Amino acid sequence: MSHLGVVVNPTAGKGRGSRTGARVHELLQARGHEVEDLSGRTLEQATDRARAAALAGLDGLVVVGGDGIVHLGVNVVAGTELPLGIVAAGTGNDIVRSLGLPRDDVAAAVSAIEHGLAHGPRRVDAVRVSTPGRAAHEWFVGVLSCGFDAAINARANEMTWPRGSARYVRALVAELSTFQPYGYRVTLDDGVWEESGTLVAAANVPWIGGGLKIAPHAVMDDGLLDVVLAGPFTKPGVVKIFPGIYQGKHLGHPAVAVQRTRSILIEPLESAGPHPPVAFADGERIGPLPLLAQVDPGALRVLC
Repeated sequence: MSHLGVVVNPTAGKGRGSRTGARVHELLQARGHEVEDLSGRTLEQATDRARAAALAGLDGLVVVGGDGIVHLGVNVVAGTELPLGIVAAGTGNDIVRSLGLPRDDVAAAVSAIEHGLAHGPRRVDAVRVSTPGRAAHEWFVGVLSCGFDAAINARANEMTWPRGSARYVRALVAELSTFQPYGYRVTLDDGVWEESGTLVAAANVPWIGGGLKIAPHAVMDDGLLDVVLAGPFTKPGVVKIFPGIYQGKHLGHPAVAVQRTRSILIEPLESAGPHPPVAFADGERIGPLPLLAQVDPGALRVLC
C-alpha cells in the first residue's frame, strides 16, 4: 500500500477539477492506497501543505487539474526522489498531452499512476528559472513564454470563456490592438540573438495554450530546450501565421528560427523595441525579464 498525497484544483475545467478529484480519491482508496488530501483554499496554501507532507514522508504526490496544478506539483517534487502523478482536469492540459497521459479518462489516469508506482517512474527534464544573480528559482516543465505569447497568456488567464485553445484565440484578438514588436537580447549556449521580435519561447514540451504546437520537436528528456525565436511581425503578419501554429507550420516562416540550448538568458534590449511582457511558464506568471533558465536533466520523476 502506498501513501499518496493528493492536491486538487477544484476550479480547473470550470469545476471539473472538484468532481475529478473526488473520483481520484475514491479510486485510489478502493485500490488500497492511503490517501491524504493536501488541497488548500489557495494554490499557495496547497503548496505549503504538499511540501510539509513530502518532508513527513510520501510515496508519491498526485495533482488533479490543469497545467497550473502540475506547475505546483513540479515545484514541490523537482530535484527530489518523490514522484509526481498527474490526473488531467483542466482546459489546456499541455503537459499531460506531452507526457502521453490520459486526458479524458480518470480510471486510466489512476492506472497510469499505479503502473509508475509498481514499475518505477519516468525521469524527465525540469527547468530552473530565476533572475540572474539571485539564488532563488522556480521550476517549470512546459514552456517559458517571453513575448506576444506571454501577453496572450496573461489575457487568457483573465477570461472564463471559452475553454481550451479557443480562449487563446480570443485573447490574441484582444492583444493585437496594442501590439508592437519587443526588443530582445537572448544568450544561448552557442551564441546571442539581438533583435526586435514578436516571440521568444523556451520549450521543454511541444504544446502551449491548449494545443498550439509551438515547438513540434521538443522532447522532455533530451536535456535541451527548443527555443523558438520569431522576428518582428506586423499585426496582419501575426494574424496570418497564427493558425499554422496548431500544426507547427510557423517554423517554415523565414522570420522564425529554432535553436537548442541547455541554458538561456533572456534580457530586454531597449534599442530594439519596447520591454517584453511579464514571462509565463506552464501558464503561470514567472516575472519580468531578465530571466535565466537552465535545464536540469531527469530532475522530475513522473508516475506514468
